[in-house]
Amino acid sequence: MTEKLFTPVTLGALKLPNRVLMAPLTRNRAMPPQDVPSEMNARYYEQRASAGLIISEGTQISPEGKGYIDTPGIYSAEQVAGWRKVTDAVHEAGGRIVAQLWHVGRVSHISLQQDRQQPVGPSAIRAEAKTFIAGGFAETSEPRALKTDEIARIVEDYGRAARNAKEAGFDGVELHAANGYLVDQFIRDGSNQREDDYGGPLENRLRFLREVLDALVASIDADRVGVRFAPFSTGNGISDSDPMTTFSGAIEALNPYGLAYLHMVEGQIRSTEAAGRAEVAELRKHFKGAYVGNNGYDRQMAIDAVASGAVDAVAFGRDFIANPDLPKRLELNAPLNEQDRDTFYGGQDHGYTDYPFLNAVSA
Repeated sequence: MTEKLFTPVTLGALKLPNRVLMAPLTRNRAMPPQDVPSEMNARYYEQRASAGLIISEGTQISPEGKGYIDTPGIYSAEQVAGWRKVTDAVHEAGGRIVAQLWHVGRVSHISLQQDRQQPVGPSAIRAEAKTFIAGGFAETSEPRALKTDEIARIVEDYGRAARNAKEAGFDGVELHAANGYLVDQFIRDGSNQREDDYGGPLENRLRFLREVLDALVASIDADRVGVRFAPFSTGNGISDSDPMTTFSGAIEALNPYGLAYLHMVEGQIRSTEAAGRAEVAELRKHFKGAYVGNNGYDRQMAIDAVASGAVDAVAFGRDFIANPDLPKRLELNAPLNEQDRDTFYGGQDHGYTDYPFLNAVSA
């Protein structure tokens, strides 16, 4: 009997051959100085085309949205052309891929910003976090609060990024609204202390999310748009006084759009602990569409979660770094390659495109 995890599923307009999804994974390997995807990136994604769906690494919507060295953008013609190489390679290998649209907000460093400007955020509150710059990891820089009349510019950047993703051949987009980045910063009261229409009551703190979604669905069909939340993660120094109420409201705000899926980091980011999973199950009830679970899943957890109906699909991260043919390995219950954590961020082919496939190991 084939476990349901390895059977087809439809997420909005996305018809997938299996429910083993590749999570977004920052690898810091875009070509400097223009942050353009290269042939090496195309090879990496092509190798992983057996995923039910590939969600690209976080891709900044503007130079201002950049928070780490050598991460790709999707705002220039050169970047769109670079991504077209990636999507063509994935499609030729039979895969599907969406672009994760990213603005880091305050999680940045002046050395990564044009003219060494301050990063921006909803409020002038520095993130208690580190970012990755030319010299290695560094404390984030002090941000400045966005002026009310600047917000429309960023919303338009999201809309333009979605149009660029469509031009680059992506099958859809995912809004990165998790892990303490800009959309998350607006949603949560620990980082949003504004006194205008974008701050204060929850309804105001959700305004930016709604405006961004309006821009995305005006640029690409709503059933090709996903959203990623991480309600209980405190990554990048993010916090909220009442995450259950906050994210109940945030999830309900998605329903009118008819989106492809909701993708949730369950519990604390980069932790396999169960903390937050019960609460996530309650939050999941607020969403009327397809649900993708993520965070610390192993093979049996994923099989059980899909079989029970708790999730429609599971996104795997680090296991996909080391195992380009992860769906096959999971279905056969075959051994997984060991992860080389020293090559996760930055570098060239080693630790990126040279992990062996199962048939190579067997031979």
